[in-house]
Amino acid sequence: MDSTDQRLVTALRKDGRASISTLAVDLGLTRTTIRTRLDRLQSTGEVLGFTTVLRSDIAHAPVRGLMMIAISGRGTERVIRQLDAMLAVEALHTTNGKWDLILELSAQSLEQLDGILRQIRLLDGVATSETNLLLATRKAARVSRQ
Repeated sequence: MDSTDQRLVTALRKDGRASISTLAVDLGLTRTTIRTRLDRLQSTGEVLGFTTVLRSDIAHAPVRGLMMIAISGRGTERVIRQLDAMLAVEALHTTNGKWDLILELSAQSLEQLDGILRQIRLLDGVATSETNLLLATRKAARVSRQ
């Protein structure tokens, strides 16, 4: 991707429904250039598709948090399977450094989140954890590939 492609992708991230004509005017390019570049980005797999993201897709629960977990021993895969089965776990990331896993959690109340955290901390293999509440979402995460 060159800088023009990057500008096009940036414009589409801001407004995925922008017309070819609008994109051309905004980027100072011809409609043919926009169409050709967009077709190429799709055919090479750089752009996988377009979607609609609703506010509820990002934050459907009023209480959200990030939980970092350190795993003791070799139980990481077992812990991941158990966490994967929990509805409150919206996303699960493996990582390096101090923490082995980072979870994105959702709950309907602080009391419910407290119960979820307690349940996770009791899993065999969870050595230590740290949780941070998410106060506001300033920029939504990109939609994951399905």
